Order: sequence, then C-alpha cells, then structure tokens
Amino acid sequence: MIISNEQKKAAEQITSTTTMIGTGTTIDGNIDTTGNIRVEGVVLGSVSSKAKVAVGNGSKVQGSIRAQHADIEGEVRGNIEIGELLTLKKTAVINGDIVTNKLVIELGAFFNGKCVMGAATRNLKVADAGKGFFSLSEATRKL
Repeated sequence: MIISNEQKKAAEQITSTTTMIGTGTTIDGNIDTTGNIRVEGVVLGSVSSKAKVAVGNGSKVQGSIRAQHADIEGEVRGNIEIGELLTLKKTAVINGDIVTNKLVIELGAFFNGKCVMGAATRNLKVADAGKGFFSLSEATRKL
C-alpha cells in the first residue's frame, strides 16, 4: 500500500489534536478518539485513543483506558491497556489491572491490581482502539 504525503500529513494532524474534558464536566458513555485526550472532569465509561490519554489531578475515569501512552494523576476504576509508556503520577489512584510495555510509578501513587509488562503487550495494537479491551488473562496467555 502506497501512502501519499497528503495522507501522512492528515494522519499526523489527527493524532496531534487534543480533546479536553474540562473540570465540572461529566461524560456518561464511552469515548473513542484518534488524537490525544485530557480528562479534567469525570468520565463514566471507557476512554480509547490511538495517541495519548491524560487524566488530571482530581479527575475520575470509571471505566477502562486504552491508548499508546498515558499519564495518570487522578483516579481510574477500571483496567488500563497502554501500548508504550504508562506514567502514574504521585496523586494517581488506580483500582484495576494494567497491561503496558513500560511503567513509571511516582512515589505516592496508589495502585491496586495486577500488572503485565513487556512481551505481553506485543499483541496490544492501539490501532484497534475502540474494538474492545484485553483482559489481563488474555494478555498473560499471549506470553
């Protein structure tokens, strides 16, 4: 398949956009985006991005997160699946399982769940974002 320069530029532009869920905003439903997303409010559902998900301090996601990269400062009640780097900041509270390639946990972050890293993430294709989430048992079977 040959990709033109115009198609490459369009793809770069899509993944460079950032969607913001502001403080005081509650979204009841799933979010699926090709670009970056920053949550400063509350999401009652899953968040899926082909790029980066950021969950700000004091914000909440009650559902799964799936992305290429993620920075978490707030609370997540659900599983997290990251293709590359997941960073849990010192104010992060995670209640759920994690599947990621690389993980950084700052002193003070709270994580209650199971974690699978490295080889198990080879089959995690963020390009398929929004097509369903792995379970931790699926990830460990692929080792």
